[in-house]
Amino acid sequence: MTRRMNSGRAGCGESRTSGSASGPGKRTRPKGQHRAPVRLNVVLCRTRQRAEQARERVAAILDPLGLRLHPNKTRLVSLARGRDGFDFLGFHHRLVESWRWRGRYYLNKWPSDRAIASIRAKVRERTDRRYVSAPTDVVVGYLNPVLRGWGNYFRHGNSTRKLNAVDSDVHQRLARLASIKHGLRGINWDGRFNYRWLQSLGVHKLAGTVGRRAAAHA
Repeated sequence: MTRRMNSGRAGCGESRTSGSASGPGKRTRPKGQHRAPVRLNVVLCRTRQRAEQARERVAAILDPLGLRLHPNKTRLVSLARGRDGFDFLGFHHRLVESWRWRGRYYLNKWPSDRAIASIRAKVRERTDRRYVSAPTDVVVGYLNPVLRGWGNYFRHGNSTRKLNAVDSDVHQRLARLASIKHGLRGINWDGRFNYRWLQSLGVHKLAGTVGRRAAAHA
């Protein structure tokens, strides 16, 4: 069992305090004392019963501080045999069965769906057709810092497949932009604007940057 808990200041989207500093039924806070920053936590328990007890204990600790667990972002998940997973700090965590030792499960992590959607949105924005008149090297120079920064954070764990998918998306977007620039139909990313062409542009490549091998040999 794993327990994900969030507590923090009101308005941050993670959790809420019990109220403002004054008003009917609201807790007060000494001047100069700030609400605690948002905190994200994962608590691992052997059974669901223990996980529920952990939730109650944390709630009891937070209550005197005027804080509470976020009802939508605090949940119980079962990690047994890869049944479920959870997102934490941008990564999705899940037990994966080893292809080498069947019956053994190892905790893997890779960029979450939300993280992938975020980088793809940034790639789309920086390869939009409004840049069709800009030199390709300018577009690449605009794109590379985003890819490098995102890749440096997510080049850990079991991220190879996800990073390869982002590379493919970048190639497709740049090939589409180049096709529009040259008045060609389609994407042409397996022809004129193939992988060799992509390499010649100096686009930051995410594939091959993962820092360690997959724990589950997958």
